[in-house]
Amino acid sequence: MNKLWLIIKREYLSRVQKKSFILTTLLTPLAFLVFFIFVGFIMSYESDEANKIAIVDQDNMLKKAIKDDGNTFFSFPNAPLDTLKAQVARGEYNGVLVIPPLSDIQTKDHKLFYYSDDQLSLDVENAIESAVSSRIRDHKIATMNLDPQVVESLKTSVEIDPEPIEEDGEDISSMRTAIGAGLGFIMGIMMYMGVFIYGMMIMRSVMEEKTNRIVEVMISSIKPFQLMMGKIIGVGAVGMTQFLVWIILIPMVSVLVNLVFGFEPQQMQSPGMGAPQMDPDDMQGMVMMAMQELGSIDWWVIVPLFLLFFICGYFLYASLFAAVGSAVGDDIGESQSLTLPISIPVLIAFYIMMVSVRTPHSTLAVWASIFPLFSPIVMPARLAFDVPWWQIALSLVLLIGTVIFFVWLSGRIYRIGILMYGKKVTLKELGKWMFYKG
Repeated sequence: MNKLWLIIKREYLSRVQKKSFILTTLLTPLAFLVFFIFVGFIMSYESDEANKIAIVDQDNMLKKAIKDDGNTFFSFPNAPLDTLKAQVARGEYNGVLVIPPLSDIQTKDHKLFYYSDDQLSLDVENAIESAVSSRIRDHKIATMNLDPQVVESLKTSVEIDPEPIEEDGEDISSMRTAIGAGLGFIMGIMMYMGVFIYGMMIMRSVMEEKTNRIVEVMISSIKPFQLMMGKIIGVGAVGMTQFLVWIILIPMVSVLVNLVFGFEPQQMQSPGMGAPQMDPDDMQGMVMMAMQELGSIDWWVIVPLFLLFFICGYFLYASLFAAVGSAVGDDIGESQSLTLPISIPVLIAFYIMMVSVRTPHSTLAVWASIFPLFSPIVMPARLAFDVPWWQIALSLVLLIGTVIFFVWLSGRIYRIGILMYGKKVTLKELGKWMFYKG
């Protein structure tokens, strides 16, 4: 046990004390936030190029009244179409919009014609369609002699308010469902990244020590299984340290950036795309509701279960990556072919996780969260949706049993592969090592 602790300490300190680890851990949250700030500024950028558009309204549906939209300006010149085309060629207008008469007052589709040699941007196109569509709608209402207030009253907003069957049952709001989906997706992503990033880190570490012949010295004083477990636990502790630092730093940096730059989520919306603007009072109400729902989530259950599934999933796949690393030398191509069978279940579980977030109680989500190779990624994504305890218990029992089996199996491969040189290893060869006696 003392030798195992020395290996764990060596693997942990040798990575945590590196400048690259410290810089990556501290700067990654800031890099992500800076990235989102730039994306927000880019998505909220509005072109300063003015667009002057001449409108030929053949049936006078717009009544020469249409609101300019941003840098897009409309006018109704009293001139023939050919004259306006010539003016576009001279640069007096950016384009000519021709609105033909309606073939049928009840038609839902109406095609407009835009004459210009310049490509019409999506923002300007959407602005034109939105503005003209609104005016044609008013024209239809007036032509049909309809009361605008009556027509406006036909618009009905429908919102579902979930209610429990029992009077004292818990009221589950749509906001809680959305928060649960977001929380599940974040946990699933963390599991997916953790398995791949730190599993590959273990494999590369084993390959480097084997190639440099350092492992031959270490094996003389410690058993191969202890060496493998020391690496898995040590690198896992590095990963947990990094995650904990990020969990603390990301909210702090996020609050600081909001205070300095005043960055808001609405800036992520693209202008001119018809995105609805939310009333500040509604936004404040939604924030308060979200905070209330976050406070009602049973974090004392979800967080420990997430950590348990994370640790079990990490041990399961990390042991397999360590076994592959021991079986190959410095041939990256050979390691990729052997890691493919390990990567496929992880990728499948990732895609099932994305489906499970939308339908957490579907048959696919339930059985995938119980199947040991998928459960470390799928089950954490379902934890925020009140999963029955028997499903969680069954999933954990099967997962822990599978972890023990795969760690034992990987240990048998590791003890032979770590001292094997100069031989190309295949999956068939690995199968033989599992049952090799000695």
